[in-house]
Amino acid sequence: MTISVAEVTELSDAELWARRANSFGAHAELYARYRPGYPSDAIDWVLPEGAADVLDLAAGTGKLTESLAVRGLNVTAVEPDEAMLEELRKRFPSVKAVVGSAEQIPLPDSSTDAVLVGQAFHWFDQQPALTEIARVLRPGGMLGALWNHEDEQVTWVSTFDKVARGRDRGSRAQPAPFSDHPLFGPFERQVFRHTVRHTVESLTAMVGTHSHMLVASPEERQEVNQRMRAYLLAQPETKAGEFDFPFQTTVFRGKRVTS
Repeated sequence: MTISVAEVTELSDAELWARRANSFGAHAELYARYRPGYPSDAIDWVLPEGAADVLDLAAGTGKLTESLAVRGLNVTAVEPDEAMLEELRKRFPSVKAVVGSAEQIPLPDSSTDAVLVGQAFHWFDQQPALTEIARVLRPGGMLGALWNHEDEQVTWVSTFDKVARGRDRGSRAQPAPFSDHPLFGPFERQVFRHTVRHTVESLTAMVGTHSHMLVASPEERQEVNQRMRAYLLAQPETKAGEFDFPFQTTVFRGKRVTS
């Protein structure tokens, strides 16, 4: 469903948030093709030593699943959106993939060594989700939440982000501050940098998978796409063929308490 700027102004923050949260499934193939993966050192920082069974929660199309599966881990992917999950199953047929949410995880108690969440924890009802995640974690197991976001310390990237936001009034995906929870120790935060190879067209398409673009009208999407292309074609860093687009990955980790 698309909405115009006029309609957006009539929506409550909760209504707009809900539309954005449910906007990805219809575009699952594009999400899988253009969204970035996660740097290995960020995943290393989250996984506890000796981890074998790992849950990719709110797994989407498997951007994080892939990085876990290639390590030889026993990965279970849980995702509430059937269309996203079907894309994941096509890409990773050997991975166990089931429908479920952060607030109702279809796994037994104490069945996993780590729960990783890529680009999704901000959509959760945090306290119930933390309680449910703690239920499926083994004592001493680790929760890790990862967010990719543009490296705004790079000037042309920061300006591009403003161009890409357009008239969007909603907040973009941001690392969610973690509140205290009795089943987790203190949460730690770390930032990792990496780059993804892009062209003008692929970077524009990647932004097109962001929720503020998915719920916009066709006219608004076309307007933003034109602005993004014009900006990128005018920058020395991006105007000639392929280029490296800088990302930061912000990661929170917290250990399941043992008693």
